Amino acid sequence: MKVNQLKSILWSQFGASIDMLHNAISLCPEKVWDNEKKFWYNAYHCIFFLDYYLTPDPTNFAPPLPFDESEFEDRMPSRTYSKSEILEYLRYCREKCKTLIHGLNQESVQQHWINQSKTMDYNVVEILLYNMRHVQHHAAQLNLLLRQEIDDAPRWVRHAKDIV
Repeated sequence: MKVNQLKSILWSQFGASIDMLHNAISLCPEKVWDNEKKFWYNAYHCIFFLDYYLTPDPTNFAPPLPFDESEFEDRMPSRTYSKSEILEYLRYCREKCKTLIHGLNQESVQQHWINQSKTMDYNVVEILLYNMRHVQHHAAQLNLLLRQEIDDAPRWVRHAKDIV
């Protein structure tokens, strides 16, 4: 398979996963955002790790402000993030993902993503697939929460809205 074909396939499906996450967050009403099930936190956790796994050298990772590294410290953030903050973080990560995928070449697909503790060592394509699975897992959880709380959920997204 040629690298350009791989890039197109990866973005089509990864972009769709991100779009599904976006749709779930967008549909969430205010009354569900910060109830006992912590919809906002589930969305934040997913986006935090989306960002982290998209960072080529994860030892240099830091989330953009106003977000912190509470996810690495196994604690809740110091405050509830608003829907607009979460959606902006997701928009940032979507662009980061798209740029990373479109920048892949024969050399970069051979590189490895290794976390600081060296417990995760993945080829770049594999960390992208791992990350996409994580996003889809949480998008499904958020859709389930929406079904339970408002008896509605976004529809399936077949491919990214901006495939090339």
